[in-house]
Amino acid sequence: MMPAIFVGHGSPMNIIEENEYTSGWKQVAQSLERPSAILSVSAHWFSRRTCVYSGFSPRTIHDFFGFPKILYGITYPAPGAPWTAREVLRLLKPAATPDNSWGLDHGTWSVLHAMYPSADIPVFQVSIDAFAPPERHFALGRTLRPLRKENVLIMGSGNIVHNLALLDVEKSGGFGWAYDFDDYIDRAVRKKSPEDVIHYERAGRAANYAFNVPDHFYPLLYALGAAFEHEPVTDFNHSCMAGSLSMTSYVFGT
Repeated sequence: MMPAIFVGHGSPMNIIEENEYTSGWKQVAQSLERPSAILSVSAHWFSRRTCVYSGFSPRTIHDFFGFPKILYGITYPAPGAPWTAREVLRLLKPAATPDNSWGLDHGTWSVLHAMYPSADIPVFQVSIDAFAPPERHFALGRTLRPLRKENVLIMGSGNIVHNLALLDVEKSGGFGWAYDFDDYIDRAVRKKSPEDVIHYERAGRAANYAFNVPDHFYPLLYALGAAFEHEPVTDFNHSCMAGSLSMTSYVFGT
């Protein structure tokens, strides 16, 4: 059975850099069997409802600004997975609706560019309903579980700590509160205590600084929801950077 993963995707610069994070993504891909399709829940498709891309050719979305020009010329021409998307729409009915106006944003393709550079595995995205509570996102992840038995890789892509207002690009590690929140979530994930992840405010003061909008946090709930209680959990890229960004990532299953 295909594992579920959560990936801290960080800066778009990872698309062109060789660093510890891209190395971690590559190593995870090498440890997995080849997926028949990839379902990505990215922080960057934060919508008014749950949407599913069901087309044949998702476009590469360069949803970032102020970065080197070379990034805007890179594409990720993976095919879509309309047959799997139709299954997702059936599983999530009536909560989800098809929407082919999107494609692959950098929360998805920047990671897959390192994991599967040939871009030959079908990929599609499911959006995050900005108005749904965290319990709902976890429940949707639970509903997607059966896809793992069909060799579909469920990937949440965001960042556990993501506060760009406090970002310090000169800082090599994280602020104390960033480590506190990252460690709180790590303990909850390892203890198989999803309620403590859903109710992240239990982390106390650190939760007030971890993010201003939960768009980058919610993808973790999909991967966590898609996991089975008995499965092992493996972390990778376990670190904070630039003060207020966590790159900590997980594989649920073997």
